[in-house]
Amino acid sequence: MNILVYGYGTMAGAMVEGWLRAGMDPARITAYNPRPKQVAEGVTLVSEIPERAFDAVVLGFKPHMLADIAPEMAEVTRGAIVLSILAGVELATLEERLPTSRGWVRFMPNLAVALGKSPNALVEHGLTEEDRASVTELARQLGSAEWLPDESQFELVTALAGSGPGFVYRFIDTLAAAAGDLGLQRDQAQRLAVQMVEGASALAAASEHSPSELARRVASPGGMTQRGLDVLDENAALRQLMTACLAAARDRGLEMGREARKSAEKDS
Repeated sequence: MNILVYGYGTMAGAMVEGWLRAGMDPARITAYNPRPKQVAEGVTLVSEIPERAFDAVVLGFKPHMLADIAPEMAEVTRGAIVLSILAGVELATLEERLPTSRGWVRFMPNLAVALGKSPNALVEHGLTEEDRASVTELARQLGSAEWLPDESQFELVTALAGSGPGFVYRFIDTLAAAAGDLGLQRDQAQRLAVQMVEGASALAAASEHSPSELARRVASPGGMTQRGLDVLDENAALRQLMTACLAAARDRGLEMGREARKSAEKDS
């Protein structure tokens, strides 16, 4: 597939980095951005909208910009698969705004796409089986392809897999800060916390056991780890906190979707 990346922000750039890391020919990728950007060698950067056809167009701008940008995209998306990484923008809105496309996909990665380690949530409308297989391959080059049967849970999946790295980074920072509060040097605490999470994540990904079982196995009865887990588990404190965290992120995604629909209705 020949791909146009329309708007070369942080996430879109990370996706391109991941595709190139997976072996994609950079000549297949064109990046449109009105302002100069640094791109990988072999990737074509343009500041004017190309006047040629593409197999897929990645929407890499801010969600609120769709209403203004869509009219100028009518030709470049004609007959192309639209891959939208616009948080909160629903398939119906994409189809209404970009009706000349041959299919629409909500594609929600996280920044680990640059390393080929992102869980990628996908939901589509209008794709043929062949198109879906092509999009699946694009996603797997960046990590995994997690197709949802419908759009109803997409914001929740986005909160978990898309926003999740932010929550993990906050946890790492807080864990290191807590060790610093207890007397460890802050820079050393941060290094240890990052290395610990890296190793624990790799083990969880490779293990046949669930994270819950791994926690049980690492915690000896009456030992240090169990005493710490008792604090996290008391009154389900950690679970309640993370439920509220995911719900807040999910609800903001739903709110953004409503805002996009209102904008579409206003323009129509």
